[in-house]
Amino acid sequence: MIRHRLSLPFTLLLTLLALFSLSAQAAGFSARVDRVQLSEGETVELTLESDDITLFGKPDLSPLNELFEQLGTRQLNQISSNNGNAHSTTSWVITLQPKQTGYVVIPPIQLGDVSSQPITLHVLTAASQKAQGKLAPVFIEASLDQDNVYVQAQAILTLRIYHSVSLYDDSSLTPLQMTNARIEQLGEPRTYEKLLNGVRHGVIELRYGIFPQQSGELTIPALQFSATVASARQNNDFSPFDRPGRPTRVNSAPINLQVKAKPAQYPADAAWLPARALTLSEDWSPQPDKVKVGDSLTRILKLNAEGLSSAQLPPLPSSSIAGLRNYPDQPQLSNQINEQGLLGSREEREALVPNRSGTVDLPAIELPWWNTQTDTLEHLSLPARQLEVAANPGLESPTSNEPPALLPAIEGPPLWPWQLACAVLASTTLLGFGLWWRARRQPAIAAASQTGPSPRTLLDDLKRACQSNEPQATRQALDAWARQQPETLADLAARFLPLSAALDGLNGALYSETGQHWQGEDLWRAIRTLPAAESVGSSAQEPSPLPPLYPR
Repeated sequence: MIRHRLSLPFTLLLTLLALFSLSAQAAGFSARVDRVQLSEGETVELTLESDDITLFGKPDLSPLNELFEQLGTRQLNQISSNNGNAHSTTSWVITLQPKQTGYVVIPPIQLGDVSSQPITLHVLTAASQKAQGKLAPVFIEASLDQDNVYVQAQAILTLRIYHSVSLYDDSSLTPLQMTNARIEQLGEPRTYEKLLNGVRHGVIELRYGIFPQQSGELTIPALQFSATVASARQNNDFSPFDRPGRPTRVNSAPINLQVKAKPAQYPADAAWLPARALTLSEDWSPQPDKVKVGDSLTRILKLNAEGLSSAQLPPLPSSSIAGLRNYPDQPQLSNQINEQGLLGSREEREALVPNRSGTVDLPAIELPWWNTQTDTLEHLSLPARQLEVAANPGLESPTSNEPPALLPAIEGPPLWPWQLACAVLASTTLLGFGLWWRARRQPAIAAASQTGPSPRTLLDDLKRACQSNEPQATRQALDAWARQQPETLADLAARFLPLSAALDGLNGALYSETGQHWQGEDLWRAIRTLPAAESVGSSAQEPSPLPPLYPR
């Protein structure tokens, strides 16, 4: 390779030689290029042409591999007629990209026993073009919004691809990948125009959010942009599969980023949150101004962080306190993109059901975080709240301490004692004899008439509701079945823990938004394996001689 520091006469001589070598002939085998001066990253088309029908085979292109990268080769065959004489020409068009800058020589190419003449190219660097007040037809600018960031904090990489020539829609950019950093593309690529040195350039802009995962120096690798530059044909060659353009590839410069470790004054037991801004808000549905025992309240907590993704936001403290039953939903995570980069959001909902009247205290929520704008430790807090829970008369069992009222005495004529005794004796004797006679004519077990659904029907309805995984229908079927039992549903749950756990799951599905994911298998298993009341009662009770009412 010939260096830039050459005398002016020698440089002019090389230029004349290059222009002369645009069409170098060698015994029916010639080589030419579409241009001898090009910018770094651009390509050049080398055309090898043979009109000697005695030359067979293909040219040996292996000498090109040292200084050039071969991006494509195509072969063209033409037959022309001149004064009745047929003339055949075979051409090979090779797209080359120089691997270095400066003066680069295309070596002689061999075809059979003949070879082409060498051709000298001048590849200009971006710096040399800028010094001459010129810009490459296609180039990339890469920049970071800051030189150093904290570990897991956001750094924004901006890539701008400038082109002063028309490009086909086959352009591509190598993906940005780093093993020690997490990458988030910030929106779709933007296209606009910009005037540089009096020349209008098209601009393709891409932005990436980079979140380093370890401290130290992080190197952002170079990215390569590939495209096809549209251009008019330089010759009369025609092929239906040939696109009138040349490929080009340009690389961005690698960038170093300094990554700082977590500050020592940050709390060790708290989640690391380096952000530009952090907000925490609270909402209720309905408002907890007037709440009674058994009412369902939905508490909504939303955490927003500017410069962090939603996956980096920690779970918020749950409202597991005395006097409240809480049924949390799955957190909702989302990301938005603005001019400052990524805006992560975490929303948590939980249903709160007071189980006693009085004052219920909700503690304050406090989150430490690191402000990357001011480089200081800050604390975000949500104040404590008191819920005044009123009694619910509809959930209280009626009790009365008043003594039963005495029936008024009925005055009448006095009866003789022996007359009253005889009448009572005769009446009871006749009644007992009649009942005995009637009992002899009845079967041992009389079929009881039912005015409503049978217990077996209610149990089948409950089974179908559990298997269909519908919490509302299951609750209705469960209440109907429980009304036919000798014990209340609360008593059954108190003496059988699997039933109590299954009822908690059902209530959680009814009071929260996770009802569509509820499974009734556990509840039906608990109902099916519910032990009889006699098996858990006093051992002094005698077994009943009657067969079971609901045989299994």
